Amino acid sequence: MFPSVLSRRAASFIALSFLLSISRTAMCQSLQSDREQELADRVGRLEKRLTQMQAMLDQLTDKCPTPSSLSTELIPASLSLPAKTSVRLDLAAVETPANPPQATQAANPSKPEPAEPFSFADFTWLTGNPRTTESPLETKIFTGELRVDTAYVYDFHHPADHSIGGSSEIFRSGEVQLTQFGVGGDFHWNNVRGRLMTQFGMYSETTPRNDASPARGQWDLDTAYRYVSEAYGGYHFNKLNGINVDAGIFMSYVGLFSYYQFDNWAYQPSYVSSNTPWFFNGVRVQIFPTEKLKIEPWFVNGWQSYGTFNKAPGFGLQVLYRPNGWLSVLGNQYTGTDTLGIAGRRRIHTDDSVQIKYYDNPARFLDKAAMTITIDAGCEFGTRSGVSCTGGNAAKPSQYFLGFMSYQRFWFHKDVYAVTFGGGAINNPGRYLVLLPPINGATAITGSPYFTENPGDAFKAWDASVTFDWMPKQFMTWRFEYNHRASNVPYFTGPGGITPPGGNNGSPGATVPGWTPDLKKWENRVTFAILVKL
Repeated sequence: MFPSVLSRRAASFIALSFLLSISRTAMCQSLQSDREQELADRVGRLEKRLTQMQAMLDQLTDKCPTPSSLSTELIPASLSLPAKTSVRLDLAAVETPANPPQATQAANPSKPEPAEPFSFADFTWLTGNPRTTESPLETKIFTGELRVDTAYVYDFHHPADHSIGGSSEIFRSGEVQLTQFGVGGDFHWNNVRGRLMTQFGMYSETTPRNDASPARGQWDLDTAYRYVSEAYGGYHFNKLNGINVDAGIFMSYVGLFSYYQFDNWAYQPSYVSSNTPWFFNGVRVQIFPTEKLKIEPWFVNGWQSYGTFNKAPGFGLQVLYRPNGWLSVLGNQYTGTDTLGIAGRRRIHTDDSVQIKYYDNPARFLDKAAMTITIDAGCEFGTRSGVSCTGGNAAKPSQYFLGFMSYQRFWFHKDVYAVTFGGGAINNPGRYLVLLPPINGATAITGSPYFTENPGDAFKAWDASVTFDWMPKQFMTWRFEYNHRASNVPYFTGPGGITPPGGNNGSPGATVPGWTPDLKKWENRVTFAILVKL
């Protein structure tokens, strides 16, 4: 009797186990459906029933051996039980609604993804970085971007022609002017990347006029690139903490400040930033060995130039290190042959900045404070170049660049308001980095007899500013700024202006008989700007 009972009970147990296995498989496939709770209850009942059957089977197998006849047509031979069998339902292997992520990770262990570079802390406090933390124009493959920079400048000289020189950010006085309107964004799909940012408004005219490289060759490069501030395509390699290779026009950040005023602590940066490149045209490789370090070599056409001034290209290197959330160290190094038509004259330049957030207490009215210091140095030299770095004489004068700038910024009332104090100075004999005033329509190509840039020509200048920002939304800044600038030679636009009577005469930059521009050694101005970034 016992063998027969045992056979029937064991067969029932195995059949039940087989059905339980099928139920368990069905349950795993439908845990995400609306029947999750019902299936979970069913598992509980089946487990309870299995425990009862296991106890009964244990009692029976203790009294008599399991016959070989258990291997029937209902049970494959490979599933025949040994003399004493323990069958358990492992609920830990079942992906339940209570804890699906952990179950998935246990079943499919994988190597964690490298951390996004510089994502370990909030760096929106930095000058040169936008403070936005989200984009209302973000999609899976494209993150849109819109920038609008509109300014009104009040110049205390009241120039008759409303023209301001010596700046790469401010160009007209007594008028509301659109400095920059840019629309574009970032493309990203399967490691392929690209960025486009257009530039309309004053930048589309003023930025190309500072580039002399289009004078070498044909095809009007300044026209071809006039309405583009950034445009590149590239690829992201999943190596280290990421490697990006991009080709096109990209921002240089030599001089610390961004090309876009929204990103900066001040509207008019000091000479160290205003006189050094805003963009490079070429190839860059961004290497992130860790989430705190970026090494970025450049192969470029030249110093903020659409083309090359001579045969040799320019080379550069940026190293950015942010060991924690309150310190950023930036170094830019550059070398190239950037004097049009003088192939033997080589330029070297170093630009190094430190930014420190030394106070951060969101609970206080004064909730944050930070500072920057930037030091630039460089020179031009070379065989048959006509200049030297040091030890110059009348025949071969010294031609170098030394400059610094420093800013202090204080945020109030949860970063809604901010005040920035700053300024700097430069010494640039030969004036090879001094922005040429647009006297009678002069450009970097034409030069001007009214403000020469010959080897040995002296130029020393300094400036100071105070900036007040109201930032009611992360996408908008209302800015009010006062600037004082001075130089050792007449350089800034005076009341008489820098445009001949009746408008520009003759070819751009030409001498106008009986007329001279009104240039002063100092200027004071106030700027009101509305800045938008979406």
